[in-house]
Amino acid sequence: MMQQAEKSMATESWIEVGQVADIPRLGARVVRTADGDIAVFRTADDEIFALRDKCPHKGGPLSQGIVHGKRVACPLHDWKIHLDSGLAAAPDEGCAARFPVIVEAGRIKLSLTPEQG
Repeated sequence: MMQQAEKSMATESWIEVGQVADIPRLGARVVRTADGDIAVFRTADDEIFALRDKCPHKGGPLSQGIVHGKRVACPLHDWKIHLDSGLAAAPDEGCAARFPVIVEAGRIKLSLTPEQG
């Protein structure tokens, strides 16, 4: 399993996007890429998640939403999006693309390749 993880890391494009402390608890930062903005979120428990900064409903900027638990509320229509999966909370349906993150010694590394599935 470790070889598979190392292999996928080698083929993905990873960038360092700052320190965990750079993102306020229950907040987000935006990483601008050629393929669109990525929102990097920090929970109250200092967990880090990254999603495409676009709500699956009407494209609202998730980075401007309110984080609670492991979800973010879209600022446009209050859709709740799960940070760990990108899925909209029922009864809403849709998914924001997820991006892998790694935290090493307080520094955040972000994959620019969205997770599949």
